[in-house]
Amino acid sequence: MNALPRIFASPLARRLAAEKGLDLASLAGSGPHGRIVKADVESAKAKPVPSAPISGQAEAIPNTTLRKTIAKRLTESKQTIPHFYLSVDLDIDQLLDLREKLNQRAEGFKLSVNDFVIKASAKALRQIPAANASWTEDATLRYADVDIAVAVAAPGGLVTPIIRKADTKTVAQISAEMKALAEKARAGKLMPEDYQGGGFTISNLGMYGIKSFSAIINPPQACILAVGAGEKRPVVKGDQLGIATLCTVTLSVDHRAVDGVVGAEFLAAFKKLIEDPLGLLL
Repeated sequence: MNALPRIFASPLARRLAAEKGLDLASLAGSGPHGRIVKADVESAKAKPVPSAPISGQAEAIPNTTLRKTIAKRLTESKQTIPHFYLSVDLDIDQLLDLREKLNQRAEGFKLSVNDFVIKASAKALRQIPAANASWTEDATLRYADVDIAVAVAAPGGLVTPIIRKADTKTVAQISAEMKALAEKARAGKLMPEDYQGGGFTISNLGMYGIKSFSAIINPPQACILAVGAGEKRPVVKGDQLGIATLCTVTLSVDHRAVDGVVGAEFLAAFKKLIEDPLGLLL
């Protein structure tokens, strides 16, 4: 049987290695005749842990400039902005009925649920202007205009074209503008004026069947609304159990600029507009 090689180390180095769970056999000694000393253990402690190797084959897809920008902005957002989240369920049966009737009469276009969500968000922000804001070190900025950014999946990554002054536009105008911006986004033809700025963002994954999610804030904005899928669920109305089409939305909020009460007031105003959608046509 082969004897294990003898390890030369100072008592202090042995104690430090034991405390940190380091294997002395893995260390190279810098002392006399290769003796492991305190500095060798401390140096080993400072070495970063190597990443686990990737098993199997992988395709390296070069990051585009857009992909790098998205990664940088969202990393900064999650690391530097104190997010909190508020969720509420919406009864969208009346909205679906109204949309169906309007689409039956419409010529040349079809309204989507998201068009109503944009309009309702804009009107709610006009009612609760403190939610239409951004944080800066010197002041909290409240925007005069209600400019809604809408997340769109484009070939190079996520982009957020903007419906400007959305509170002043009809649902049909918002629908037409959104369709045009989405087509430009997917074709990679958005101009800077199409996506720069905006005071509030909407991200809708309902069409993929996602029930609910929490979105990362799109800086420098203070709020982003994540919209889930509409689905039939049991509900209690009065003392009766019934069925309604519910949709869960979650508001991600920058607590530096917007407090919980303001976020709750926004969601209450938004919910009222969605559940009584005739007001969105006025």
